[in-house]
Amino acid sequence: MNPQLERLQDYPFTKLARLLKQVPLQSELSPIALTIGEPQHPSAQVAIDALQEQLAYLNKYPSTQGSDALREAIAAWLCRRYGLASATFDPASNVLPVVGSREALFAIAQAVVNNSVSAQPPLVIIPSPFYQIYEGAAIMAGAEPLYLTCSKETDFLPDLDAISHAQWQRCQLIYICNPSNPTGAVPPKAFYEQLIELADQYDFIIASDECYSEIYFDETQPPLGLLEVCRALGRDDYYRCLVFNSLSKRSNLAGMRSGFVAGCSATIKHFLRYRTYHGSAMPNHHQVASIAAWGDEAHVIENRCLYREKMLKVVPILQLVAEVSIPPAGFCLWLRTPINDQQLVQYAYQHFNLKLLPGQYLARTIGGENPSENYIRMALVQPIEVCVEGAHRFVAAVNALSNSNS
Repeated sequence: MNPQLERLQDYPFTKLARLLKQVPLQSELSPIALTIGEPQHPSAQVAIDALQEQLAYLNKYPSTQGSDALREAIAAWLCRRYGLASATFDPASNVLPVVGSREALFAIAQAVVNNSVSAQPPLVIIPSPFYQIYEGAAIMAGAEPLYLTCSKETDFLPDLDAISHAQWQRCQLIYICNPSNPTGAVPPKAFYEQLIELADQYDFIIASDECYSEIYFDETQPPLGLLEVCRALGRDDYYRCLVFNSLSKRSNLAGMRSGFVAGCSATIKHFLRYRTYHGSAMPNHHQVASIAAWGDEAHVIENRCLYREKMLKVVPILQLVAEVSIPPAGFCLWLRTPINDQQLVQYAYQHFNLKLLPGQYLARTIGGENPSENYIRMALVQPIEVCVEGAHRFVAAVNALSNSNS
């Protein structure tokens, strides 16, 4: 077996299941799970209709590169959303459809990491807390993950100045999550400008995971994207810059597994070659449904309204017992409590039948410290009445546990 497999940690939800098995359920309340970021809003009807119309054509093999029409639809959406110049953004070379952004975020490390350039293993820089795929991708590519703490003190953004010259020299890939999962933080333009300058200086790839880009709460301030900054800098070749996005959060189509990678044509050319061997091609009927979804914004605006309403209802309740605010974007809340996150999660489940995710499962303990300890991630994916009830149960759990500990 590949020895790198032994270095992979259990997925956060595997750890959670193990944690909750340690306590017997003592509540007769109906179960509420605010753990997995799986959208529960209705899927985009325009995509469903298009999908159903194509079910008679399942006998055809899809292309790994995707259809011209799909790449054009994705490119058109990127140009509308981020103000890219259509004359310099080529659907044939700057866009590659993928079977969900998860597999592409993992695969990009396998394609770009080069272990033969130094006696030391290359570095893949990862924000912490982070999406588990980044770490697994780095390890399986034979790289060493370098965890960059994102704390309240840094506005939950990676501190690029904390990385030494020697570490930048070893860096071949950096993952950035914008908007952040789990904190909802959105990097400003200056952050991306500094990162692009560093990528030019040290020759590494920027992988910007922008899967939550369309879940935001101020309609006048959509989150900035990496390609948008490239365009503002006159960097129309998008060199060393890649963005990853999908229809999972934007259109509630997580089960359809439709995403894309876009940006640097030189890197995408090599990535396509890799994926012809390793990656799966998106089914043709999913491609047609994706074209419909990328071309429609009405359902996306409705989706944002639902999340905005939940944020406005839930956050004031949670603020009674936790440090939390409405994030700039995303549908997760990042709650700071005075109680150990694992203990609180166990108690909320045992006595209130409420499932939450301990924050420390989304980061790593380095030097005896875990930047996400005593944080809770709460995914507001359920209907509003369920989220509100979950918030009330959380408050009750914190109060009851605090009293029992005092």
